[in-house]
Amino acid sequence: MRNFTRRALLQSSIAAAGTGALPSLAAGLDTSARARKGRIHQSVCQWCYPHIPVDQLAEYAANIGLRGVDLLHPDEYEIPRRYGLVCTMGYAEGGEIGKALNRAENHAAIEQGFRTNIPRAAKAGVPNVITFSGNRSGLSDEEGARNTIAGLNRVKKIAEDYGVTICLELLNSKVNHPDYMCDHTAWGVRVMREVDSPNVKLLYDIYHMQIMEGDLIDTIRGNLQWIGHFHTGGVPGRHELDGTQEVQWDGVMRAIADAGFRGYVAHEFVPTGDPLASLRKAADLCDV
Repeated sequence: MRNFTRRALLQSSIAAAGTGALPSLAAGLDTSARARKGRIHQSVCQWCYPHIPVDQLAEYAANIGLRGVDLLHPDEYEIPRRYGLVCTMGYAEGGEIGKALNRAENHAAIEQGFRTNIPRAAKAGVPNVITFSGNRSGLSDEEGARNTIAGLNRVKKIAEDYGVTICLELLNSKVNHPDYMCDHTAWGVRVMREVDSPNVKLLYDIYHMQIMEGDLIDTIRGNLQWIGHFHTGGVPGRHELDGTQEVQWDGVMRAIADAGFRGYVAHEFVPTGDPLASLRKAADLCDV
């Protein structure tokens, strides 16, 4: 289970759909929406729940006091609004994990994707869209950084004009995404400093950065101005935020909240047990 990827989970959801194997949410629903403290604005990544329709996941998320659903495609942007939520991070054709901004030949397609989908995101109230560096594939980190800066400079005005934030994701290259370039906070921050736009930020994935760097709280505090979004996930394995893994989530969340972060923290772990119970426990743990 250590090497789960979004693509693998999406493929498994297609297989499940063919059998009609979708769980009932009735057992997991509380009788009324759960009030949250509001210091951490929590969301949930849809791809981790491949057998649960987006509508049902959004309904449950609203019921347990979450603010949104993460990583939806443009034709799904509006679904969370039916339940008083938002799509907190959208796909917008901003490249792929292995093939994106660090190579100039990808910039035109990414620009076209953003020109098409950032207006759609703005209309649906989606605050963030995702992008990636791409893999090194023999490219130096210096050249890749220059190319990524150029690519983001090319599209940042689209984001600024529509009030949407483009988020460049930090991922680990040790376990899940070998050869991925944006695999350390310092590289990502260097890119952010050069682009210097309020609408271009980092997606700081806590799971991935614990694997690559550790030192989470000090790193987050020192670089919060460049961070627009967070993801969670238990280390090791990307599973529940519980006693089987090494991150002290309530401490990390307190640091994020105390530093004044007002964006979203989206749960991106792959449940090993009851998925809805696991999500509710994670929401409780991070409600600091």
